Amino acid sequence: MLETLSEIIHHRVLVWSLVQRSLAVRYRGSVLGFVWTFLNPLCVMLVYTLVFSIFVRDPSIEHYGTFVFCGLLPWIWFSSVLLEGSNAIVGGGTLITKALFPPQILPTVTSLAHAVNFLLSLPMLLPFLIQADRPFSWPLLALPLVIAVQLLLTFAIVLGVSALNVHYRDVQHILGNLLSLWFFLTPVIYSEETAQKRYWVFYVVVTKINPMGALVSAYHDILYWGRFPNWRNLGLVTLGSVLILMASHGIFRSYRDGFAEEI
Repeated sequence: MLETLSEIIHHRVLVWSLVQRSLAVRYRGSVLGFVWTFLNPLCVMLVYTLVFSIFVRDPSIEHYGTFVFCGLLPWIWFSSVLLEGSNAIVGGGTLITKALFPPQILPTVTSLAHAVNFLLSLPMLLPFLIQADRPFSWPLLALPLVIAVQLLLTFAIVLGVSALNVHYRDVQHILGNLLSLWFFLTPVIYSEETAQKRYWVFYVVVTKINPMGALVSAYHDILYWGRFPNWRNLGLVTLGSVLILMASHGIFRSYRDGFAEEI
């Protein structure tokens, strides 16, 4: 696994070039171009806020739209990486067939490109947080750590999923449906406290088993509530991400030699 990571670092110039290319071609040909980086999450937030503030709004949360936005941005990053990254190796077939091209670069590029997109969309939160009178204090120092843990988690998952999808193309379709369920098991439109008031099993799944549940709660803690995240949960997510990375690396290594032939 360390050799795989060292290969990525060794080819960092190529990785960054492909990340820049990915960002440049994403909205090529559209009238608004790069502005869609900001409009897409904003439109999704408005839709979710409109629907869930009417039907299943959490009454314990003031400024519901701001609360949803704080959790929705990292969720969009996570789900986008998995959906696009599952097809990263198949979509990069022309590169995979080149003998000296390391295939792990493709899921890496997808993870980093969406991470950059997330960082560029974060400033959109500022006017919402100011309007909601949310505090800006020391807990903000923990934000880069939470972002780093999520980057590790997304890369760990997409590395294995992208390798499996080369041999089993059903993976990308299963993943699309799985993410729909995963969203509602993640406290984006409701708080962790609300989940705790429901069934105990539901609370455990949302906050203990679901790694994105702990991460989204950490974003809510830092950005919306103005407090430090639950360090124990964040540590467990970090440990889980490392274990997932080890498993994904094993899967990737097992299928790597057959990529060119399958594609």
